Amino acid sequence: MLPFWLSIAVLSLVQAATVLGPSRRAVAVLERLRSPWWAVIPPLSVLAFVLVGRTAEHLSAQTLTYLALVAVPPLAALALGWLVWSTRGPYPLAALLVAPLFALAWVDRTGLLGEAAAVVLSALSCVTLGVLLAAVTPARWLTVGIILMALADTALVVSDLLQRPNDVLNAAQPAANLPRLQSESFGDAVMGYGDLFVAGLLGGLLAAAGDRRRQLQGAALVAGFALGFDLLFFVVNELPATVPVALATIVMGLRGTRSAAGEKRAESTRPSGTFTMLR
Repeated sequence: MLPFWLSIAVLSLVQAATVLGPSRRAVAVLERLRSPWWAVIPPLSVLAFVLVGRTAEHLSAQTLTYLALVAVPPLAALALGWLVWSTRGPYPLAALLVAPLFALAWVDRTGLLGEAAAVVLSALSCVTLGVLLAAVTPARWLTVGIILMALADTALVVSDLLQRPNDVLNAAQPAANLPRLQSESFGDAVMGYGDLFVAGLLGGLLAAAGDRRRQLQGAALVAGFALGFDLLFFVVNELPATVPVALATIVMGLRGTRSAAGEKRAESTRPSGTFTMLR
């Protein structure tokens, strides 16, 4: 078994890689569904999980286990075949890679390879969710949603309202020893599905802008913040892993604002007048 510090570092890097995954390709039909109300999904997902988890712990945990088991593989296939960033564009046959990943996660459920396969499937599914939600949510509102999700997550962790539902969910096991895809376990560390989901949202947000360089910067910021945040595990047992993503979102937003302000200043200092080339 890997030591905890190495296990949580790997999960943090997977979180950063999830930001890097989404491409700009969005489903055109979703454009008509654009609304700022979609931004309530990230914070509500945290609050709803705690509310339902505390009222019907075992039932809700089992329901989420089977929901993840059914939903994660097709979402991961959609990401691999169409929505993951690639210089060559979509490659539908890549979706077939989900089958061996799922088989490995099932056969080696308690081994590092099986755990890694399950984590990859979950991360890919979050890439799809990030692209789809970014396609229907205005950028500013999705930014607010990411930050509110981190604030809600932090409040629930600090008040110790999240620990018990998390423990029940992490312990839930589907029949026939099928892989647990409702949370990410690797070595001696566990990360919630929502922690990868919020990373997928940031990735989708940056990918929608069409600037790959900013997406790389966002992933690097998440990696740096997450690895630094992991050092707090030397003094506490539980941390809201949504916070590094929210911090990266804020930094990227500030950089974008400064860049836009700089462009406006440069535009205002240019000499006025137009020149026309006559034939």
